[in-house]
Amino acid sequence: MAGTARIYRPDQGGLRFPRLVRGLLVARFQRFSAHVRLANHHLVTAHCPNTGSMLGCCEPGRPVFLSRRDDPGRRLKYTWELIQMPDSLVGINTAVPNLLVKTAIMAGRIETLSGYQQVRAEIPVGSGTRLDLLLEDKRGGRCYIEIKNCTLVEDGAACFPDAVTTRGQRHLKELARLARNGHRAVIFFLVQREDARCFRPADRIDPAYGRFLREALRFGVEVLVYDVHFGPGRIDLNRFLPFHL
Repeated sequence: MAGTARIYRPDQGGLRFPRLVRGLLVARFQRFSAHVRLANHHLVTAHCPNTGSMLGCCEPGRPVFLSRRDDPGRRLKYTWELIQMPDSLVGINTAVPNLLVKTAIMAGRIETLSGYQQVRAEIPVGSGTRLDLLLEDKRGGRCYIEIKNCTLVEDGAACFPDAVTTRGQRHLKELARLARNGHRAVIFFLVQREDARCFRPADRIDPAYGRFLREALRFGVEVLVYDVHFGPGRIDLNRFLPFHL
């Protein structure tokens, strides 16, 4: 996924898409692959850079957009990037949120995460767990951030997760531990679509995650939720969304 993220180019706090090819989704299969019929009627197999269930955004027959890389080391030349749902494009590439949030922070686009001099990625925090970002200020203050990609929207509410995630539960426990130890800790939900009005945990899918999220909040973990805006050839951080826990 990191290789996929590198084809997105930071630009004014947002990301430039690579050149995208339009097609129709035939089927997602084996979790990391999808059959797509291109406009020239060729059937291609694309890499699906999303480990989640993609509940609500992998319906056959939907328009999708693929990137292509002619790297001799790649088994699949195409990567599935976007799907067109009735009310919004949806970004399904889970490598994009980390890059977009980091780019927005460094460009000063997120006021509550401004004032830090250093941004580091993939930070080990103990028990084999890594968090996505660490921000550090001149006085040694630290802000740990875990970023989650959210693609499921139900009745106007963005919901996470779309499948049971024991890994996500561990991230919340680590954030709560860091907050109890006096560090700033943030869980950042990036809603890769434009049709959500608010955010809530998907309790019906993973009730344990919802419990851990509420507990983390009581220990001082901050929750940030933003959606995105899709412009011509680019994706940008857009609105702060309210959340209901």
